[in-house]
Amino acid sequence: MFTGAMVALITPFRDGQIDWQTLDELIDFQLENGIDAIVPVGTTGECPTLSHEEHKKVIERVVKTTGGKVPVIAGAGSNSTAEAIELTTFSKKVGADASLQVCPYYNKPTQEGFYQHFKVIAEEVDLPMVLYNIPSRCGAGLTPETVARLAEIENIVAIKEASGSMDQASEIAARCDITIVSGDDSLTLPLAAVGGKGVISVVANIVPADVKAMTDLILEGDFTSALKWHKKLFPLSKGMLTLATNPIPIKAAMAILNMAPEELRLPLVPMEEKNKATLRQILKDYGLLS
Repeated sequence: MFTGAMVALITPFRDGQIDWQTLDELIDFQLENGIDAIVPVGTTGECPTLSHEEHKKVIERVVKTTGGKVPVIAGAGSNSTAEAIELTTFSKKVGADASLQVCPYYNKPTQEGFYQHFKVIAEEVDLPMVLYNIPSRCGAGLTPETVARLAEIENIVAIKEASGSMDQASEIAARCDITIVSGDDSLTLPLAAVGGKGVISVVANIVPADVKAMTDLILEGDFTSALKWHKKLFPLSKGMLTLATNPIPIKAAMAILNMAPEELRLPLVPMEEKNKATLRQILKDYGLLS
C-alpha cells in the first residue's frame, strides 16, 4: 500500500498564515499527475513551526481534499511520545491512512527508548505506521536491529530511510520484511537495488509524474529504464539538498514556477540570490523553464 511515488508535500504560507487555496491546488496537481500517496506535515511540510492546531488542520484538509483517491500518510511524529500519540489519534479520527513517525529529535534516546516510543504509539493507536529514520535531523537514529524488533509489531509496516546508508538499508532488508522507501530523492534507485520500494519525495512537489514514472519501473523490475529517469532527476534532486536546507530550495523552485509562495517561517529564510540563480539554471536544464 505504501510504495511507489509519495510526495512530501510542502505547507504553503501567505502573509504568515497557511495558504489553504494553494494547498488545495497542490493536492489537485498531485492527484492529476498520478501520485501514489500524499505525505503532509513532515520535514518538507515545516511541521516544527506549525502550531498543533495548524498541524491538525493541515492533516484534516489534505484528507478531505484528497477524498480517498490515494492514501494520506500524516506526519504525526514528535520528540514527545504523548504528543505523537495525540497527533496520531487525531490523524486516525479524520481518516488518514497511516502516520509517519520521525525518530524523537533532540532527546537522543537509546535504542530501547526508540523501541518503546514507537511501540507505545502503535499500541495506543490502531493505524499503520511508517517509521522515519533521519539521523542528520534527529541527532540519533534507528539501528537495523531495532527496526527488526519494531517490524514484529503488526501495524508498523514501513520505514522511510533517510540515513543515506545503503548498508543500513541492506541490513534492514536482510533482518525483516518491512517495506523500505527512500527519504532522499537521489537515492531512490540505489536503495531499490537493495530492496527499496519507492520514495517519499521532495522533487515530486514539482515533477510528480516523472518520479512516478521512475518508481513504476522500479516496482516492475525494469532497472535499466528506471536508470534513465534517475539520471534525468539526479541534478534536480541534488539541488534540493545542496543549495540550502530542505524545504528552502523546493519552495524557491515552486515560487519560480508560479506554483506556491516562497514564504517560510523563521528560523528558515528564503534562498540567497546567488543560489537561486543556480536553481533557475537547474530548472532550465531540466526543461521546466524556458
